[in-house]
Amino acid sequence: MRAIEYTEYGPPAEVLRLIDAPTPEPGTGEVRLRVHAASVNAIDWRILLGTPWFARLMAGGLRRPTMTRPGFDVAGVVEAVGAGSRFRVGDAVFGTCRGAFAEQAIAKDDGLVLKPASVSFADAAAVPLAATTALQGLRDHGQLRAGQNVLVDGASGGVGTFAVQIAKALGARVTAVCSIGNVATARALGADHVVDYTRDDFSRDTRRYDLVFAANAHCPIGTYRRVLRPHGRYVMAGGGMVQIAQAMVLGPLLSRLGRPSALFMARMTLPDLETLAGMLASGALTPVIDRHYPLEATAEAMAYAAAGHAKGKVVIDVASG
Repeated sequence: MRAIEYTEYGPPAEVLRLIDAPTPEPGTGEVRLRVHAASVNAIDWRILLGTPWFARLMAGGLRRPTMTRPGFDVAGVVEAVGAGSRFRVGDAVFGTCRGAFAEQAIAKDDGLVLKPASVSFADAAAVPLAATTALQGLRDHGQLRAGQNVLVDGASGGVGTFAVQIAKALGARVTAVCSIGNVATARALGADHVVDYTRDDFSRDTRRYDLVFAANAHCPIGTYRRVLRPHGRYVMAGGGMVQIAQAMVLGPLLSRLGRPSALFMARMTLPDLETLAGMLASGALTPVIDRHYPLEATAEAMAYAAAGHAKGKVVIDVASG
């Protein structure tokens, strides 16, 4: 089978290579997938680049990666099952695995759910990590409730496009912050109000929010906190290194002073994947896919995603169907 591999940290074009690899065999509670599609997340290219340094811990080594097959989000068809698996050969599924950028991949049962028949493999592959991040950030860390006002900064990215839709599904009033080229998309996803950050400054508006969800934080933490209502919450899912550092250092302290602040990384769970599958099936959730790439162009796909201009998700099309 063909698979993408890297053995050192660095830019995608320099370190990613397409190899011929042995067909993997599933263990207990695992399946082997014929991968139809996978998608790129920020964590994929951050681990690949090895920055920030703690991203290397997820690849198993500070100097060189020990987990050398990239890709987490996956959608495909079960080709073989291990002992105790709840799936059957031929099941169409989506979820997470290690080494999704390959023609075949091993996934654990608890990282997969059945793909709704009405949803394409590409759309399903775009969902797992980004949509789970949005769901947990809004529902759990942000404690968003129906009727509340939420600001989604970075509303045009992979996490942000899901956050707008999930916030609306939770009954919130949504203000989306994005560039002028993405205003129409944000409105189509259900945003009640859209701020073009190239022309307007949301922090100078009179609107106040019960929750600020920074899918891609680009402002100082104090700017976000100033637009919160009393007892409002600030939740950061991603952003620049300065913003990450501020959230890590200042967030816990500022939380003690009121208006809780949280920087988090999503924890993949089977119940949340099932929730997202239901939203996909009902039409409450529609992935936004910017570009499709074939497996052999994975390096180009990763470089495009890392440049930070993707509108929604970037998908790797591995097999047809």
